Amino acid sequence: MLHPQARAMLKLIEDNKMPPTHTLAPEAARKMYLERRFFSQPAAPEMGEVRNLQADGPQGPIALRLYRPAGSRAGEVLPALVYYHGGGWVIGDLDTHDVLCRQLCNAAGVSVIAVDYRLAPEHRFPAAFDDSLAATQWIRAHAAELAIDADRLAVGGDSAGGNLAAAVCIAARDAGTLPIRFQLLIYPATDQVPDYASRTSNGQGYLLTADTMKYFHDHYIVDKADDLDWRASPLRAASLRNLPPALVLTAGFDPLLDEGQAYADALSAAGNRASYVCFSRQIHGFITMGRVLEEANSAVALCAAELRRELGA
Repeated sequence: MLHPQARAMLKLIEDNKMPPTHTLAPEAARKMYLERRFFSQPAAPEMGEVRNLQADGPQGPIALRLYRPAGSRAGEVLPALVYYHGGGWVIGDLDTHDVLCRQLCNAAGVSVIAVDYRLAPEHRFPAAFDDSLAATQWIRAHAAELAIDADRLAVGGDSAGGNLAAAVCIAARDAGTLPIRFQLLIYPATDQVPDYASRTSNGQGYLLTADTMKYFHDHYIVDKADDLDWRASPLRAASLRNLPPALVLTAGFDPLLDEGQAYADALSAAGNRASYVCFSRQIHGFITMGRVLEEANSAVALCAAELRRELGA
């Protein structure tokens, strides 16, 4: 059953005639995504510190935002989560996910560093991946000045951000120079080939639609051969062995449900430690909607508890 709160929110969106994302130009879609957060997101928690930074990127500086938990001491060395926002590689920024990063930071007792990677269609595949990896490498290299523990580093993200986090873990394993302790994958996109039943059964009526997913895909990926590249489709990597422990979280009414579970299963089959949790009554994107969806706050608490446990916070 779709959660009554989720059903009521979808009805309100329909009654207000909010245009579907795929009907908008990217600039307009970004503006709508940014503005609608005030309706569904909780108030921003107070933090110990919030600071904007820049990392060196392959095509110029990458904007970052560093969070330290309320009550932390200045200069106290903390574990860290590098977070990549969702939005189909086309929309989203540091502000759309500011509240979620604050929540995870305070609840887990870790530093969170959000990455503002380049967006499509201005910057197509693999620009978002390249920036995400470069930013993570920069963060580890500058751990001392950021007061984070380079040996207790996690990566995470939601949707497209979960895709980037999974791909960064594979790249880090292959490079051997970027140890990552944990990956937090929130309803991740793991396969660009849409051969999953949930993409049809959940493809209309639950906020993220099949049309919007095609819109995101086509803005990000031009060459169909790139659909099979593990940087776009982590599930298609030649090997998923020797990857960091993972929490994979999905939603029951999400088009990405099946590929999220498939990735969790593949991680476990490859010998990794992976936990899988499905919020079966929820829709894609729910974790940022704690103002109107109570289960969003439960999901944040679960993610924070796993971060705290895996990073020893």
